[in-house]
Amino acid sequence: MTEIIMIMILAYLLGSIPSGLIIGKVFYKTDIRKHGSGNLGGTNTFRTLGVKAGLAVTTADILKGTLAASLPVLFSADIHPLLIGIFAVIGHMYPLFAGFRGGKAVATSGGVLLFYTPLMFLIVLLIFFMCLYITKYVSLSSMLAGVSAIVYAVVKCIFYEWDTPLIIVVIVLVSFVFYRHRSNIKRIFNKTEPKIKWL
Repeated sequence: MTEIIMIMILAYLLGSIPSGLIIGKVFYKTDIRKHGSGNLGGTNTFRTLGVKAGLAVTTADILKGTLAASLPVLFSADIHPLLIGIFAVIGHMYPLFAGFRGGKAVATSGGVLLFYTPLMFLIVLLIFFMCLYITKYVSLSSMLAGVSAIVYAVVKCIFYEWDTPLIIVVIVLVSFVFYRHRSNIKRIFNKTEPKIKWL
């Protein structure tokens, strides 16, 4: 039990690594929390620091989730990788190392799924970019990708192999995504949500 608790804490600490803050300050001498939406995630990094920084932060945030989900395997612990992944996502949203002001759960959640079911990750990523191409809204595309993840999990369980942890954790992660995007949802309805210009 002690080992499992330690893995949970380690996963949270991994998720708490503020990629956007580190890359912004080290390479651009910029605190991205003081620019754009004030968010530490990849989207605000793209908007504030550009494509290279945005890609770096998004990749780092994904890998946080992937590494955290791998901890039970690395330590041979008797706990499901997806459950540990949740703690990394919580760390990403409420990072200990950045005043508990973090990202919106999208990339790190994707990283958790990447470790557990790479095919699902790739399909959801494809749907995200399809939605982004059509709508030009990162926030809306993220939420629609989340819905597609739930659909994928349900279809997989019905037609291939029942996987209760996958369904439960995906629903939890998508709930995080929707909760963290509640201000974006209001702006989408008010037609004040900014659109991307590079796609």
